[in-house]
Amino acid sequence: MNPLSHPHPPDYLDKRKVSQSFDRAAPVYEEWASLQKMVGDELVERLEWVKMKPRQIVDVGAGTGNLSRALSHNYKSADIYIVDISEKMIIEARKKASKWFSKQHFVCADAAQLPFIDDSVDLLISNLMLQWCNDIAAVFAEFARVLKPDGALFFSTLGPDTLKELRQSWASVDNGNHVNKFIDMHDYGDALLRAGLINPVMDVDRLEFTYPDVKQLMKTLKQIGAHNITAGRSRSLTGKGKFQAMLAAYEKYRSAEGLLPATYEVVYGHALGKRKIEPVSEAASVAVPVKWEK
Repeated sequence: MNPLSHPHPPDYLDKRKVSQSFDRAAPVYEEWASLQKMVGDELVERLEWVKMKPRQIVDVGAGTGNLSRALSHNYKSADIYIVDISEKMIIEARKKASKWFSKQHFVCADAAQLPFIDDSVDLLISNLMLQWCNDIAAVFAEFARVLKPDGALFFSTLGPDTLKELRQSWASVDNGNHVNKFIDMHDYGDALLRAGLINPVMDVDRLEFTYPDVKQLMKTLKQIGAHNITAGRSRSLTGKGKFQAMLAAYEKYRSAEGLLPATYEVVYGHALGKRKIEPVSEAASVAVPVKWEK
């Protein structure tokens, strides 16, 4: 095999393909994204840990804006920037936004290249987005750049036990890349420290969803744009024999109630902005954070 034909590692995620996948999912995303809503609600509750009145909030990987709408309700005086790499997700978020609420702003952008000025954001929140990023260090460095020194970051992502039943069932059939790779909680904590963010705190929760069969699980993943798009995935259709063997392997997980489980390891983290080096003037603290380019 020519090594030049596979310039990226098997777990690599092409940003263009990620964007396209979520573009396709955008019209029906909220109908299927029950995990994302559940975890987003938990993030909103965790914000009560920090007694702050943010004026500039950025929701990175906002999808169709469900979490942003909750934030707009809780922080009525704040400007909220709804950011996603998928243009069609942003369009859906705009459609679902309250017509009277003028403090929501919609931005199609990459998490590793945010269009905000340095030290401008009071609260940065990201719900189940980081698992779609190849370079967590670059993303956290960007988060640290835009956060005010006294700002706060709250996020959720997925850990390595996510979809372990599906991963192990495929592994019994072949050595192919069938499920996205997920990073360990401690690696996220280390990356936060390297980015210069202060007092990072990590914890993990495990949720189990059940399905009547594997096909329903795979349909759910596809409907939210979360199916396998790694560089190492097979470019041809999976043979019927292999697919049936995977389904048979998954059957060992079927419960007494007749349902198949799918585990999600949800990683939560929060940290404060980089340590203040120089006093920040009042004028700088109220600057509109978006930088526009012609």
